[in-house]
Amino acid sequence: MKSQDIRKAYLQFFESKDHLIVPSAPIVLKDDPTLMFNNSGMAQFKEYFLGNGTPKSKRIADTQKCLRVSGKHNDLEDVGFDTYHHTMFEMLGNWSFGDYFKKEAIDWAWEFLTEVLKLDKDRLYVSVFEGNPAENVPFDQEAFDLWKQYVSEDRIILGNKKDNFWEMGDQGPCGPCSEIHIDLRTAEERASVSGRDLVNADHPQVVEIWNNVFMEFNRKADGSLEKLPAQHVDTGMGFERLCMAMQNVTSNYDTDVFTPLIAKVEEITGLKYTSNEVKNISEEQNKTNIAIRVVVDHVRAVAFAIADGQLPSNTGAGYVIRRILRRAIRYGFTFLGTKEPFINKLVEVLANQMGEFFPEIKAQQQLVTNVIREEEASFLRTLEQGLQLVDKVIAETKGKQVDGAKAFELYDTFGFPIDLTALILREKGYELDEAGFEKAMQEQKARSRAASVVSTEDWSVLIPGNVETFVGYDQTENDVKITRIRKVDSKKDGVLYQIVLNNTPFYPEGGGQVGDKGTLVSANETIEIIDTKKENNLILHFAKQLPENVEANFVAKVNTDLRTSTSKNHSATHLMHEGLRTILGTHVEQKGSLVNPNYLRFDFSHFSKVTDEEIKQVESFVNARIEAQLQLVEHRNIPIQEALDKGAMALFGEKYGDNVRMIEFGSSKELCGGIHVKNTADIWHFKIISEGAVAAGIRRVEAITGKAVKDFYTNNENMLAEIKETLKNPQDVLKSVVSLQDDNAKLKKQLEQLLKEKIEGLKNTLVADFQEINGIHFLAKQVDLSMSSTKDLAQAIGTAQPNAFVFLASIEDNTPNIHCYISKELVASKGLNAGNVIRELGKLIDGNGGGQPFFASGKGKNVGGIKEALEKVVDFIKF
Repeated sequence: MKSQDIRKAYLQFFESKDHLIVPSAPIVLKDDPTLMFNNSGMAQFKEYFLGNGTPKSKRIADTQKCLRVSGKHNDLEDVGFDTYHHTMFEMLGNWSFGDYFKKEAIDWAWEFLTEVLKLDKDRLYVSVFEGNPAENVPFDQEAFDLWKQYVSEDRIILGNKKDNFWEMGDQGPCGPCSEIHIDLRTAEERASVSGRDLVNADHPQVVEIWNNVFMEFNRKADGSLEKLPAQHVDTGMGFERLCMAMQNVTSNYDTDVFTPLIAKVEEITGLKYTSNEVKNISEEQNKTNIAIRVVVDHVRAVAFAIADGQLPSNTGAGYVIRRILRRAIRYGFTFLGTKEPFINKLVEVLANQMGEFFPEIKAQQQLVTNVIREEEASFLRTLEQGLQLVDKVIAETKGKQVDGAKAFELYDTFGFPIDLTALILREKGYELDEAGFEKAMQEQKARSRAASVVSTEDWSVLIPGNVETFVGYDQTENDVKITRIRKVDSKKDGVLYQIVLNNTPFYPEGGGQVGDKGTLVSANETIEIIDTKKENNLILHFAKQLPENVEANFVAKVNTDLRTSTSKNHSATHLMHEGLRTILGTHVEQKGSLVNPNYLRFDFSHFSKVTDEEIKQVESFVNARIEAQLQLVEHRNIPIQEALDKGAMALFGEKYGDNVRMIEFGSSKELCGGIHVKNTADIWHFKIISEGAVAAGIRRVEAITGKAVKDFYTNNENMLAEIKETLKNPQDVLKSVVSLQDDNAKLKKQLEQLLKEKIEGLKNTLVADFQEINGIHFLAKQVDLSMSSTKDLAQAIGTAQPNAFVFLASIEDNTPNIHCYISKELVASKGLNAGNVIRELGKLIDGNGGGQPFFASGKGKNVGGIKEALEKVVDFIKF
């Protein structure tokens, strides 16, 4: 069966068992602060397992895009070296929320694998939880007995807590699990060693394909377990591994999930990939195979992340995506000989292959291609710079071992891969201080962990069973009761308390809009709410302290000044989005936003700079709609298809329910859960303050509204008044500024001519001061020139004298600077290096610097160090 047919067969099977088939959630999570990425099939259903929401059906099935490259589940460094680990993978899942339990889950798993897919029963093994007396969790007798009707007892393996007890995290729903493993080895291999002995032993052909998790418990903060009020089933099957079993191969990469991508890499590079069936390959071929596996795996993860709205960046989830892509580029560069961008050429293959079931990759194909191409070009430039940096480190190295801390600096500061550094060093006859590198790496990880440690207590439930409601669209204050509280302690924010109310007017951060701030007021005290967020369908109000009486009656009051400013910016964002699409073209799509009380930020797809004229047109477009006094038209809780039929914009990478909220201002129609003005006239005025590139094909606009615009024009008016006063209040300010610029240009030319004459005069004077030492014409002087002029003078003097070694120092704005010129013949014959001279003597002026072997410059902070530097520089030519 082809992979597309296997996926369809799975979903059709569970649809026949009365499961609702739902689409995959985005791979990038935007409303779950506990996870960067969807790392399992159950992630999008967490609120149902926690009892904080009601699913649209008690039985659901899907295939979920998953990414495991950070946190607890991190497979990144395994990817490529084996044949079954991946960054992005599909998890086929069927779910029961308080409906069926172990019997049905086991029965249907066996039926699908052996009757629908007709996998060989003699190749299958199952595992059940052996129990854990320390936690008072018994052996899973029920699952064991259920399996005995399908397999002999010698094929049922008892698994420990590590292998057969699944947990969402350190806290939360969990339970025993029962896995199904398949033995894909040859008949001879199976006769020699029982597959039972290879289950969970990381054998590449004896792999887990299905995991039935029976959610029975809740893990508390103290580690203890309590029974959940309802029992759930969370099952997951690795799609790529299932395809391997069904297509009679022994590697995921030999399935049609990956072979089209591999074929494209072969076409681009001219290299061949050998399937897992080929044995005794050369070391060189093995390196090629690993590199190709890395590339075809990583492009899937990166492409789908970008399609779901996560651009590569230097922080957070964006950094993870950039790291994955750079790993692929690095393997191509080192082992496939790709010195030009090539990974972007795989996106078309991927879109054609998976676009039918995941339409986002097809719709976003051009954007994904452009972003990857630009990231490739940028990192290839970094690799070129890195090669120069490695040469610099080698030049500074005494002996044949390169300091691990310096190698870590290349890795951490410049993004230069450590394995590439080690490879280059070996080629040049050096070795890497691996222990020193590892020490520096661990120290950084320790700092990172210390900065992010979070301790979360269990919820203290004051009013059980309450379903929180949001009333903030209509109210900014109302009577409330606290239903649950918990304490959170983090290195970053210190001790905070999360408060949940029975109903709330506070808008939780989401859709780009920041969370509301405000107060909880009782008869006796006022508690400040510093932020509001949403987690697992609970609206969390953050406070630095708890009320003395948490059971009191409170009034929740939103800070309306902040709320009003935020709503103006949010409504203006919608109007600007429409304006950009009208003026630049309908290819414009939102790719990210931030809406706060001070300004709005909007990222969108567009492949060239927005011109000044286009910016003016967008401003005019938005302000015309503000002046038109368009009334807000709000559709709450309408079917999503009805909203789309009305012309509403839906964003890729967002997770929408069956019913949505739609916002209209005239012809602007968007799906949105945020806070808006009642009339566009409330915005007052709109002004774009910046526009620039964020990534290839992505632009960013920042803009202001309301009071911020008034302040902007007031500040400009005050600045103009100061300029006029400085210019002695001319009638025509612009004419005066232009005249001033003309005068300045003339004076600059005169000054440049005078400096040239001064430098020429100094050169003629100083040439006479050369000393001959060991066959070298040596000169060390302090001169009264600017830094740039001193540099010009050093080069002019050096080129005027053969075998010259020139060292000049000067002071500009109380900052010392030093320059060294060494004739190229001396660099070649004597091994002298101007960069080394500057780096060493720069220490005397509390500074640093560098450059090439024949010329280098530096500056520092200690003017008093110049004298000693001038005295010590001669030591460099005393052989």
